[in-house]
Amino acid sequence: MYISRKEIQISYADTDMMGVIYHGNYVKWLELGRSQLIEEVGFDYLEMEKSGYYAPVYNIEITYKKAIKLGDKVFVKTWVEKNQGLRTVYGFHIVNGNDEIYAEGSTTHIVVKKVNDEFKPVSFKKSFPEWFQKYEEIKKQP
Repeated sequence: MYISRKEIQISYADTDMMGVIYHGNYVKWLELGRSQLIEEVGFDYLEMEKSGYYAPVYNIEITYKKAIKLGDKVFVKTWVEKNQGLRTVYGFHIVNGNDEIYAEGSTTHIVVKKVNDEFKPVSFKKSFPEWFQKYEEIKKQP
């Protein structure tokens, strides 16, 4: 299984009234991790969009285990949890420098093609066979 690791730069603006990182920031971090994983394995999401395809979030799950505070060193670890013909599930851990898990979760994405201002689901496997195959190679094994 291939795991991407991206350091997250946090700032005071990321905190809430309790002095911890606002929970909504985690969703942004999951996207940063997913984008880095895609790039690291040799693909370009913007090229997908230029060809009329998109991979919107279908589902998102996050479990918060420990509060992150300003000054903490934080990383997002991302991997392909499941790779199905229509859906791809990315797994995530938000960790500190010692790999302690602060949050964990997943995002599920589908691939859609824009046709006449409508978004129609399509098969990832058929639309992007090389990308799909790479995910098969690096995904979490059962």
